[in-house]
Amino acid sequence: MKQKTVFCCSECGNETAKWNGRCTACGAWDSLVEVKLDSKSKTGGKSSARISAKEPKLISELDTQSEIRFSTGIGELDRVLGGGAVRGSIVLVGGAPGIGKSTLLLQLCGLVDKNQKILYVSGEESERQLKMRAQRLGVENGQIYVLAETMLDEVISAAEKLEPDIVIVDSIQTMYDDEIASAPGSVSQVRECTMSIMRATKDKGFTTFVVGHINKEGSIAGPKVLEHMVDCVLYFEGERSTSFRILRAGKNRFGSTNEIGVFEMLDKGLKELENPSEILLSGRPANAPGTCVTCVIEGSRPILAEIQALVAPAAYNSGRRSTNGIDYNRATLLLAVLEKRGGMAISGCDAYINVIGGLELDEPSADLATVLALASSFRELPLGSDLAAVGEVGLSGEVRSVSSLNMRLSEISRLGFKRCIIPAHIKDDIRKPDGLEIITVKDIREAIKVTLG
Repeated sequence: MKQKTVFCCSECGNETAKWNGRCTACGAWDSLVEVKLDSKSKTGGKSSARISAKEPKLISELDTQSEIRFSTGIGELDRVLGGGAVRGSIVLVGGAPGIGKSTLLLQLCGLVDKNQKILYVSGEESERQLKMRAQRLGVENGQIYVLAETMLDEVISAAEKLEPDIVIVDSIQTMYDDEIASAPGSVSQVRECTMSIMRATKDKGFTTFVVGHINKEGSIAGPKVLEHMVDCVLYFEGERSTSFRILRAGKNRFGSTNEIGVFEMLDKGLKELENPSEILLSGRPANAPGTCVTCVIEGSRPILAEIQALVAPAAYNSGRRSTNGIDYNRATLLLAVLEKRGGMAISGCDAYINVIGGLELDEPSADLATVLALASSFRELPLGSDLAAVGEVGLSGEVRSVSSLNMRLSEISRLGFKRCIIPAHIKDDIRKPDGLEIITVKDIREAIKVTLG
């Protein structure tokens, strides 16, 4: 008997009987994947099974005491989660291979309260390999139970028998349900396994951390519905060539998505950076052209970032543009404003912009520092190591005010900077920190004149 197949959209999970170039439900192109159906189930999984009926309740009668937070033992992780992990929640941790996802969660096992019972399910490593890595990280004490298993039923059965407080699944792409006739990591397997783990998490009240791999586009591999099912989606980012790692929330039902956690990868695991500004500015060259420091707000934390620019004569008729850490389109816009409003013939030059430490600056407050770094490199004149700049740049070349300016100035002063350029038109009353000279400018021409003459 010929086995039936359907085509499932990897973005929204919609199923169709035949292949199309574009999903009819969400409109995504080239997202349909062929999935083999099991004869036992019309949908190829357990999602069609009826869950035991529950009586609806008034919202005023619901108890919120069960949503109890607890510390994971890692301050930066607690910050990103909104103050700690929540009982009965499921957290998806995604990132590139080798970035440190498993290391982070294994360190969590050693730092969390020793009274917490932990079940670590490893689908990628054997028990011996996990033990060797735990010894290297210094994780040996506590109630940590290890299960090297990829079959979903065995994992859920072990969790029900052990009754742990925390369950770690590494990774969801290795889990499989034997009732689904498709390979582990396929759209249907990832979707159904996540759904089963989510049901067990909500019913038993333990906290689940699930590791998810990312694809070449940078999103978590599998159907997009995977991110909708979980409570929190955390992305672990960073360049493998550098030691800095950034943990940020893409979704958080129990807190803000603006917070970030900063780590440094060392020989013995991840080290928290409670003061990342000092680390990110370490090794900065003194009085070098093409560099400027700005202050961005990540959640409730001000962070100083160094923006470097290199402007060089183009080898061809049109100049090349390359950015790292700043949106390419935003950088192109600032280059056009610098030429039109700043009076610099930069269109015939190659321009390269880089943010030190692997930070991604998506805040307009970094515009002024980017423009000044480009102007400094173009004129081969240094801005000075004691200068910082904060401000948004408009298409007319004007410098606009930004939010939380007092918080930014305090952080700039604390790190030893003596001068700071800010917009002339500000919304709030400025509290000038001791020892910090405030320079106000109306547009980029004035800013360039003040700093470069």
